[in-house]
Amino acid sequence: MSDKPWGGRFKESTSLAVEAYTESISFDSELYAQDIAGSKAHARMLGRQGIITPEEAQQLVNGLEQVREEIENGSFPWKRELEDVHMNIESRLTQIVGEVGKKLHTGRSRNDQVCLDFRLYISDQMREWMRLARELAAVLAKKAGENRTVLLPGCTHMQPAQPVSLAQHLLAYAWMIRRDVERMADCERRVRVSPLGAAALAGTTYPLDPAAVAENLGMYGVFDNSMDAVADRDFALEALFCGSVCMGHLSRFCEELIWWSNPMFGFVTMSDRHSTGSSIMPQKKNPDVAEIMRGKTGRAYGNLFSLMTIVKGLPLTYNRDLQEDKQPFIDTDKTVRHSLALMAEMLDGLTFHPDRMKAALSRGFLNATELADYLVTKGMPFREAHRVSGRSVALAESRGVGLEDLPLADFQEICPMIGKDVYAALDYETAVARRNAHGGTGPASVEAQLARLNDWLQQR
Repeated sequence: MSDKPWGGRFKESTSLAVEAYTESISFDSELYAQDIAGSKAHARMLGRQGIITPEEAQQLVNGLEQVREEIENGSFPWKRELEDVHMNIESRLTQIVGEVGKKLHTGRSRNDQVCLDFRLYISDQMREWMRLARELAAVLAKKAGENRTVLLPGCTHMQPAQPVSLAQHLLAYAWMIRRDVERMADCERRVRVSPLGAAALAGTTYPLDPAAVAENLGMYGVFDNSMDAVADRDFALEALFCGSVCMGHLSRFCEELIWWSNPMFGFVTMSDRHSTGSSIMPQKKNPDVAEIMRGKTGRAYGNLFSLMTIVKGLPLTYNRDLQEDKQPFIDTDKTVRHSLALMAEMLDGLTFHPDRMKAALSRGFLNATELADYLVTKGMPFREAHRVSGRSVALAESRGVGLEDLPLADFQEICPMIGKDVYAALDYETAVARRNAHGGTGPASVEAQLARLNDWLQQR
């Protein structure tokens, strides 16, 4: 006969190979705090509802607290044969409080229990993501504020396009991170909804109070359909998507930092603390943290698609396939938390080189649009102005000079409307300073962005 808690109808013990293959305690023990919190709330509710006595409920709560202390001091006897975190905790609880421990599972199933634990775990971890992301946004805002007047080439297609301020470039990532936080917060409200009371799939005959349990756990509400409550993992998918988008933003910045730290660019120097060397080339200073972060982004994407694949063909309701839902999130959680913290630390340790950025402005005709806009102010249609500017670029390129270095006579040979005031328009600082439309790279726009971002950072 099976000695499992569910083994009443089984005549044989589970194969050791099956136990090794199906156990989840090696990873779902991460959820112990949420499992204990959920069980304590459930026990209190059972006592209030008269399903067990108040004294029994308090015994269960006290016993669960002892279990928590044992886990946290390292003396808890985890047993693989008990399969998962829930049965390990319940088994030890029964050893501590006796037969009353067997009453804890009244009115619930492992199906709604694990879903509750996982929702609480994801919610708790996402709150940490949001905290770390806000800290990164604060570092980006700080660095932007320190580099208001530094200019560098803005690119499209990774080709020089127009001059922008370094502050504007950094703020672009700050706004991405802010949206990540907002996306996470919106998702977290859907995650932190209690499924407890759905039982295995059909609800329960016991007079439970799911709303009281949810309130006790600081959750935003309760399930509406018992089958949906235990069967879906869209909350985990959405959380993984939020983590993937955030990692995508970090990876884009890593890509730029890797390019910028190359001496051929020389826009930044990475701190020694965030770089490594070569085993054979003594001169090397490699941006390994940024490269690994860029690589881990693919891992986060893989975790999202792993869970999407798991859930795509599951009939209602619970299926054991869903045991595989936790490892993708646990792995992504570690990646997101560490990446956000390291990116803030790495950015704070960067040294920017404004002189190298300024020198790069003269390569690539970044003021060509300024010439076209200058001609528009003279009354020329933009498409014609675009053509004239293009001809001017071709001439300057053939002579190996910048637009600002062309003699006025050459300009006027291409277009007589061009006057000596063109050189003021072609000045890079002027080009940036003129772009104060909403969201632009001009100083007034950058100040407005910083103000809005800092207002948001001060909100809690």
